[in-house]
Amino acid sequence: MKKTTLLTALVLCMVMVFSLDAQAQKFSKMDVSPMDAAAYPSSYREANKMMKVVYSRPQLKGRDLSNLVPNGEVWRTGANEATELILYTDMKLGGTNIKAGTYSLFAIPGEKEWTIIVSKDVNVWGAYSYDQANDVARLNVPVGSGSKSLEAFSISLDDGDDNGIDMHMGWGTMRLTVPFTN
Repeated sequence: MKKTTLLTALVLCMVMVFSLDAQAQKFSKMDVSPMDAAAYPSSYREANKMMKVVYSRPQLKGRDLSNLVPNGEVWRTGANEATELILYTDMKLGGTNIKAGTYSLFAIPGEKEWTIIVSKDVNVWGAYSYDQANDVARLNVPVGSGSKSLEAFSISLDDGDDNGIDMHMGWGTMRLTVPFTN
């Protein structure tokens, strides 16, 4: 009798283990354009951030930047979801005041300059639903070039003029600096 009870308990235990495994959460593979964030100030010890940018980092993978980000077309400034710009304090882009809050960051590439767009549309995938009527601010910035090619699209933030923040963007040898001021 004890052997039968022990055997039954063992079988039930095995059935539970295998059935739990069959119902386990399915996790997706690593995204080919991983999500990243840049914050200002960048120190992890500094709790009072002024700005944060959350974006996905597409990669060149031997492709030409002009094919990935065509001139004259609105781009989500990264991959996947539109890049999210979080301002923890009121800022200015060019002469336009932007209240603290969460926005999407779009760009229109050009050969000599890019138009940077702060939009009140949030939680959007790509630039497919971009609507110029929802622009909060726009600024044209000159295109520069770097000597080192960046495989992955990159954003960094550092000190700007007038206690502002310079947002640096780079991909391939393309370089931009977007000045946010107080």
